[in-house]
Amino acid sequence: MSKLTEKIRADLLEKQDIKYRDFSMSLTTTSKYEMIGVRVPEVRKLAKEFDIENIEKYIFDKDIKYYEEVLLRGFLIGNKNNNLENTFKYLKYFIPLIDNWGVCDGTCASLKITNKNVDEMWNFLQDYIKSDKEYEVRFVVVMYLNYYTKTKYLKKIFKQIEQVKNDEYYVKMAIAWFVAEAYANNREDTLEYINKSKLDNWTFNKAIQKIRESYRVSKEDKEMLNKMKRK
Repeated sequence: MSKLTEKIRADLLEKQDIKYRDFSMSLTTTSKYEMIGVRVPEVRKLAKEFDIENIEKYIFDKDIKYYEEVLLRGFLIGNKNNNLENTFKYLKYFIPLIDNWGVCDGTCASLKITNKNVDEMWNFLQDYIKSDKEYEVRFVVVMYLNYYTKTKYLKKIFKQIEQVKNDEYYVKMAIAWFVAEAYANNREDTLEYINKSKLDNWTFNKAIQKIRESYRVSKEDKEMLNKMKRK
């Protein structure tokens, strides 16, 4: 173990909250890593205070034992000082490490660099949407719902999610969440998609449910969509 990894691990262990760990473990299943029980804002704070010169050294250190160490890497990849080239380099190493929705979604939310590099990130994501690995596909779909529901790529994404063959729960949930976010941000195009969607019934109904749960959707639309649920 490098001295840097040893120090970061010690810092994380000092912030342990056993009750929070037990609660988190009931919501987030990770097969590869143990969970310390550090609240997400604490991990984000540690990422913000991280020495920029050590980011690459830490990200590529293969000595990973804890969930929070993976989450920290995800937040570090989203560091505002990283350029696009380094972001892609880090992601290629990092994405296969993801084995749970918490790390996946937290990392996606941190990748604000996408806002100014929509086309470049789109091109990067295309190989992963074809993956047979649950969290590689979820990573792409969550990136889509964070950054692409108001872009020229929306109709292309509708076609892509129709072609996803992965039936894992967290993939299907991400797709449902994406459709709901797309509806809130682009009602007309999304409603047109819903009317001809070939999503499986479970994912389709879950998307309708999530749209109807949104405070950004009118009561009239919620009533209309409720009648479109499949049996």
